[in-house]
Amino acid sequence: MLQVNLPDVHGPASRSAARPAPRRILTGAALSVATLASLTAAPPASYAQEPAPAGDHLTVTVRDAGGGADGTYELRCRPSGGSHPDPAGACAAVDRSTRWGEDAFAPVPRDAVCTLQYGGPATARVTGTWAGRPVDATFDRGDGCGIARWDRLVPLLPEVRSAGRP
Repeated sequence: MLQVNLPDVHGPASRSAARPAPRRILTGAALSVATLASLTAAPPASYAQEPAPAGDHLTVTVRDAGGGADGTYELRCRPSGGSHPDPAGACAAVDRSTRWGEDAFAPVPRDAVCTLQYGGPATARVTGTWAGRPVDATFDRGDGCGIARWDRLVPLLPEVRSAGRP
């Protein structure tokens, strides 16, 4: 039997001075030196959440949005920059939509039920790299799902009023 003293994860303030720290006993042939080292090593300083990798770069091309929003814009994040009209806001919008294991630029699922409302002729294409992954996504405002998907990424995509709304 192998007996290993593991660090007290609650710290010295959580136990009384009269009692020693509890001991846990690990047994088994599969216990390796690497496992022992990982059990006693301190977690890395960035353990809570690591920032997205540097070098995020997107190209946004907008058509038929009106109000002078049409055009092609470059966006860099961490640090924010490029020709986009609001690089810091655009980076923040994509950061808000980024979740572990999900694609922030994923299309509307084929089986989604969408309202039959028309948000106007605006379209956009976003290409580049985000969180170390390639991006090639298209956006439109042809129905309620498309409008919601577009609006979720404002100001990466320009704010557009739906057709028929002041």
